[in-house]
Amino acid sequence: MSENTTTTTTAPTENLRERALKLDAADPLAGRRALFALDDGVYLDGNSLGALPVHVPARVQDVLTRQWGELRIRSWDESGWWTAPERIGDRIAPLVGAAAGQIVVGDSTSVNVFKAVVAAVRIAGEGRDEILVDATTFPTDGYIASAAARLTGHRIVPVAPADVLAALGPRTAAVLLNHVDYRSGRLHDLPGLTAAVHAAGAVAVWDLCHSAGALPVGLDEHGVDLAVGCTYKYLNGGPGSPAYLYVAERHQAVFDSPLPGWNSHADPFGMTAGYAPADGSVRGRVGTPDIVSMLTLEAALDVWDGVSVDAVRAKSLALTDFFLECVEAYVPAGRVVSVAPAAHAERGSQVALRCAEAEPVMRRLIERGVVGDLRRPDVLRFGFTPLYVGFADAERAARILADVLAEVPAGNTVG
Repeated sequence: MSENTTTTTTAPTENLRERALKLDAADPLAGRRALFALDDGVYLDGNSLGALPVHVPARVQDVLTRQWGELRIRSWDESGWWTAPERIGDRIAPLVGAAAGQIVVGDSTSVNVFKAVVAAVRIAGEGRDEILVDATTFPTDGYIASAAARLTGHRIVPVAPADVLAALGPRTAAVLLNHVDYRSGRLHDLPGLTAAVHAAGAVAVWDLCHSAGALPVGLDEHGVDLAVGCTYKYLNGGPGSPAYLYVAERHQAVFDSPLPGWNSHADPFGMTAGYAPADGSVRGRVGTPDIVSMLTLEAALDVWDGVSVDAVRAKSLALTDFFLECVEAYVPAGRVVSVAPAAHAERGSQVALRCAEAEPVMRRLIERGVVGDLRRPDVLRFGFTPLYVGFADAERAARILADVLAEVPAGNTVG
């Protein structure tokens, strides 16, 4: 089943079910599931859109009816709307290993990638004209980096993460990488690659969309320069919730945003013609924040109170290990191939399975209540969100996958 070396062995169905129940009973995070609005299916797509925390609708109702409906313009001060981007950034900071004052929330991931890449090449200075970009990156990151290169007169160099070390040189200005690959779930070496980028005299920009809220990141510990991430996956901020931008404190005084909007002005209400940037992470702001979405995110972050990211990581690895074991036990040989890294140090919080019949298989899985997603042409992708996915979910999903594969005619088996 796996392209990688594994130590899994087949086991009777009843034994796997019993083990799942025992693992769930011993799980210190099991109680968090009650904090989310979930049905009796198995939701394994939290790496695309996190589940709704049950308390969020009431909080949003207060934003709409009292803060906006009654206080109206006064809420910019009295309800803290104006300071929300930095306040919520400080709540995200511990989840990605950052001290307060370095993260600002707002805009989309794409917009923040643009800000970060342009600012990175400006920090790197003259004499460097190359931007290295993960060749396997989520398409938008590549599109945005190319636009940033055109704007700044730089050249894009697509490179596989494994080849970054060889590609670095005196012409490298910035390197844009994904912490976790969105297709395979492979976790890249953020500490080692960041150190190598710095040794080459360049600036490291990391996309944390598939790692923040699923595993430790260590932005400050590992000396990351700039980072961006979305909040609607493992952080459960809701569809289209605002993204965030991390600017290391040592770079904030020289962070030169290509989008100098009035919200990042040192005196935003002075309405002066000339632009003077504010101090600190506020420089990452642009225009008026999307308050309703931002405060929805703030409410959603309550589910993280008292949660250790290390505990989340431990459960994530245990869940993905157990799911792969169940797939090995239940699924006929040759129907799926795991592309999830076997080594824990290289695995994010998702499992990707190559399957020749991926589209009809995922469609039938969803019909049966197992919600994953598809990456064309042949990848079944299952995200394991430790705050609300349990071991019984993993066993059930693998069992139903085997049932579906028994119904869907095999085309070209994969190997």
